[in-house]
Amino acid sequence: MRIAVVSLFPQMIHDALAHGVVGRAVERGGVEVECVDPREFTQDVHRSVDDRPYGGGPGMILKLDPLQAAVHAAADRLPQGSKRVYLGADGERFDQRRAREALGLPGLLLVAGRYEGIDERFIATEIDETWSIGDYIVSGGELPALVVIDAIARLVPGTLGSSESAVQESFSDGLLDWPHYTRPPTHAAGAVPEVLIGGDHAAIRRWRLREALGRTWLRRPAMLERRGLNAEERTLLEEFKKERAARSAQGEDKS
Repeated sequence: MRIAVVSLFPQMIHDALAHGVVGRAVERGGVEVECVDPREFTQDVHRSVDDRPYGGGPGMILKLDPLQAAVHAAADRLPQGSKRVYLGADGERFDQRRAREALGLPGLLLVAGRYEGIDERFIATEIDETWSIGDYIVSGGELPALVVIDAIARLVPGTLGSSESAVQESFSDGLLDWPHYTRPPTHAAGAVPEVLIGGDHAAIRRWRLREALGRTWLRRPAMLERRGLNAEERTLLEEFKKERAARSAQGEDKS
């Protein structure tokens, strides 16, 4: 997977990608990430990339020309047909589906904004899509770019230690992940559910699916509405609801 990032702070991108499983994927060449700094394409002695907004108001706006030149330079280094994405709070929500779709692209060009915003003419003429990682504001597009890169890189074959890891994670099947446990089996904080220790793989699969359905119903019910349920899943979800109601009646449910 080849990705280019247009950013005023390229070192921020490089530093973050030097660690963890994504860092190893970059080191092995499974994921290639390079950065282009718009300051390299400025014409004045101060290397200015921003200016005051027309119409007044607070903050500064990233100028069109340096951004445009940086995007063209970055696009020249990517395969033809690569998608250009601006990372902004007003964009479409980036989710696991978009991560999977991005993996199939020839390449991906991410533009990280800064300050109050960027010249709208740049978005209109140079950008294919705008993506948002959530309904909140961060100081710049570098962190969203890193989130996007990480989510996509995890799907690249060989990035994760197990090929099943990416398949079994939250959102991969439209559900949140089930609870996880490890040693010791008993602790002052509680015991590991017996089903996970017994070795019955069919029972373990059923328990995990039930807990994933229940957790999604509790925390993100809209996901279930979009996804839909088959007969087994409806039965398991009803089991979860009944067990939770029974625990709640006994004062045991703290979720």
